[in-house]
Amino acid sequence: MADIHSPLIRSYNMSRIKSKNTKPEMIVRKYLFSNGYRFRLHDKKLPGSPDIVLPKYKTIIFINGCFWHGHSGCRYFVIPKTRTQWWTDKINKNITNDELNINKLTSDGWKVISVWECELKSSAAEATLLSLTESIKINARILS
Repeated sequence: MADIHSPLIRSYNMSRIKSKNTKPEMIVRKYLFSNGYRFRLHDKKLPGSPDIVLPKYKTIIFINGCFWHGHSGCRYFVIPKTRTQWWTDKINKNITNDELNINKLTSDGWKVISVWECELKSSAAEATLLSLTESIKINARILS
């Protein structure tokens, strides 16, 4: 099946996809900040350059796009019908890198929380954010 866009339009569309300051990331950041949590962003010294780092709680938060990180069973994760093998390889490499980074961080004593894009859609966002702060609080109790 051929791509419905010309190479020029496809290139433009792909160039507009952000890796930082995405809508799901901004939802989590605004919620955490309004609840008194202070954090660092995209710390390049840590494996995987985590989206949010809460040093006080020794906690890392990755906000994953369902498509880019291969969220199994999610309706937003559908392999494109064009260049299927290329996309499968790319997404599998992302999944492998995510696992390696999480293993490195946990072995260094960090608690790692992954939040999926679909969990921040309007119907599920409140429950996801409450669960996120509960996880951070539990980790805080473990540290003290």
